[in-house]
Amino acid sequence: MDAPPDKEDCRPFVKVDRQLRALGVRVPEIEAQDLSQGFLLLEDLGKETLADRLQQATETEVDAFYRQALRILVDLQRQAKPQDTVSLPQYDAALLQQEMALFTDWLLKEHLQLSLNDQEQVAWQQMTQLLVQNALQQPQTFVLRDYHSRNLMVLSDGSLGVIDFQDAVQGALTYDAISLLRDCYQRWPAEQVVEWQRFYFLALIERRTGDFEKKDWFAFQKMMDWMGMQRHLKAAGIFARLYHRDGKAGYLADIPNTVQYLYEVGQQYREFFPLVRLLENRVMPALESSHD
Repeated sequence: MDAPPDKEDCRPFVKVDRQLRALGVRVPEIEAQDLSQGFLLLEDLGKETLADRLQQATETEVDAFYRQALRILVDLQRQAKPQDTVSLPQYDAALLQQEMALFTDWLLKEHLQLSLNDQEQVAWQQMTQLLVQNALQQPQTFVLRDYHSRNLMVLSDGSLGVIDFQDAVQGALTYDAISLLRDCYQRWPAEQVVEWQRFYFLALIERRTGDFEKKDWFAFQKMMDWMGMQRHLKAAGIFARLYHRDGKAGYLADIPNTVQYLYEVGQQYREFFPLVRLLENRVMPALESSHD
């Protein structure tokens, strides 16, 4: 890794790497380092990401990989004690709101030239506040923050290694799991996603993580769905910013899938009907026009 210190700080990566290794997560071993020059010599976890493997995987193999990825999270969340996460940045209300503002600032205003009217603005504030409350009311744990198929490496023995974790925070329990299951770069049938959500929920109960009981399933599913709403508002905004600010046009192709998640999940909860209307009447038609 070559990360010039004036452009990127390697220390968070080194710190989180050591924490995750101590907690049993398969991350690259740091063989040598020179932080003054921004050099790290890392173990090579290979070239095949889970996203690559999924292209030719059977249905049974896909299911096995996703269950393995969810078990990695459950084991991490069970092992991580307060002293393991206290030094991590807090995924607090300010950060959660700041991330969702990327949707209005970059996707709506910058990319689609849309602005919210007064009524939409009020509804937006109410909805984002609900999403913040949902995140903060969950058990707070070690959150890798970008846990999905492109950041999981398939190792020679079929196990999964984890990369791109330097932005880890202390935050909501369900964040990484929904990031994996409603991946911005992969799409699975809704019933399959629910099945994996249920597997994760039952695994948490089995490992006594989060103090859940089986009767809590529907509340847990709602908690997880709402966490996904927060993440997808952020992601859609980031994809637009990557294009307009950083010149990375490839991410534009991922915006429709991410917005579709917001539309589909939003329809299941009355609290997000104003967002569904906004997407249906203004955002999705504008996205279609922008891709013509």
